[in-house]
Amino acid sequence: MSLARVHNFSISLDGYGTGEGLSRDAPFGHAGERLHQWMFATRWWHELTGGSGGQGGLDDTFARRFAPGIGAEIMGAGKFGYPGWHDDPEWKGWWGPNPPFHTPAFVLTHHPRPSLTMEGGTTFHFLDASPAEALERAREAAGGQDVRIGGGPTVVRDFLAARLIDHLHVVVVPLLLGRGVRLWDGLEGVEEDYTVESVSSPSGVTHLTFTRVGVAP
Repeated sequence: MSLARVHNFSISLDGYGTGEGLSRDAPFGHAGERLHQWMFATRWWHELTGGSGGQGGLDDTFARRFAPGIGAEIMGAGKFGYPGWHDDPEWKGWWGPNPPFHTPAFVLTHHPRPSLTMEGGTTFHFLDASPAEALERAREAAGGQDVRIGGGPTVVRDFLAARLIDHLHVVVVPLLLGRGVRLWDGLEGVEEDYTVESVSSPSGVTHLTFTRVGVAP
């Protein structure tokens, strides 16, 4: 069976995966882009966004694991759009006409709408479904490849609580947010299901990988 994977998911030292006060002008609230600066500096990100340059090394190696072997993505309503986007029929996500997913992408929302086909192979499907139901749909669409659980923190937490994630890559960024949405709440002991490895990067972030016991890394 295909795996459910999380990649490049950044959290603060105090466990927040996004800040407080999300809006159309502030997709990550008061956190801004601080949680993701490590990724924006990589050569992979520069290539992904049509540029050149960027840094190689450890952060770049981890960042590049985002796409290989992925046949579908699941994301929460808060990753697809700003609070209230479901009332805007013209909203098509944050990423412009050619989103970076290039696969079917399933958006978990209590406000489903017709599927939305974008350039580059991305089609957004809007589901009001449980994590298990969404994963079943995504696996069907992935054609035997793996499914990426894309966030935000509430979605990743819900999939962890349902014991559905096989590989989890969390990047701990050395800053304190103090408020927002935390990843680990209610997940006491979740690490017992995984082999956990930690690697510190010269950029200051720490890469944590959780691989479900019995699953090849």
